Amino acid sequence: MSTKKRILFIANEMSPYLELTEFSEIVNKLAIKANDNGFEVRCIMPRFGVINERRHRLHEVVRLSGINVTVDNDDMPLQIKVASLPSARLQVYFLENEELFKRKTLFHDDEEKWFADNDLRTVFYCKGALETVKKFGWSPDVIHCSGWMTGLIPAYLKTIYKKNLFLRTAKLFIPSVKIHLRKSWVKASYPKRLFTPL
Repeated sequence: MSTKKRILFIANEMSPYLELTEFSEIVNKLAIKANDNGFEVRCIMPRFGVINERRHRLHEVVRLSGINVTVDNDDMPLQIKVASLPSARLQVYFLENEELFKRKTLFHDDEEKWFADNDLRTVFYCKGALETVKKFGWSPDVIHCSGWMTGLIPAYLKTIYKKNLFLRTAKLFIPSVKIHLRKSWVKASYPKRLFTPL
């Protein structure tokens, strides 16, 4: 059994794959630095349609396939792809769902209108990330969440995943940043989808 401390980075974005804010570079550097200092590191992010699969050499992880994530009483397939972070011996896992993430824009359409299912996409991503960790059979000591799409991870760890063997002892780290969300979107959508049983 490994004695290295384990850090899981769950992020909306990570350089060089998706660079929306300065946090993409921060997550990249933190993961590399932790890995270089002897920590066992894994990174998870969404496989948005704007991420170039060929350029970044993403490929499917067959041993992790077959996961379904329950959102709003629907089982949604989760495909997991992986790429090696350039200039580091570090793997980044990408969570993919054709219906939710294969769009050419991230959170809104060409007219800047937010997608009506951004809440569903967030629930899917958070549950998908935690289900992926279970499938790894890997217990992180620390879970570092970055980006507003990871905002449900703390709630899930305290409720539906609180007895999970791989997640129950993990410490959570969430950087303090200003988040801009539409209040009507949060109020209207999350309560019905938030804690749908797995």
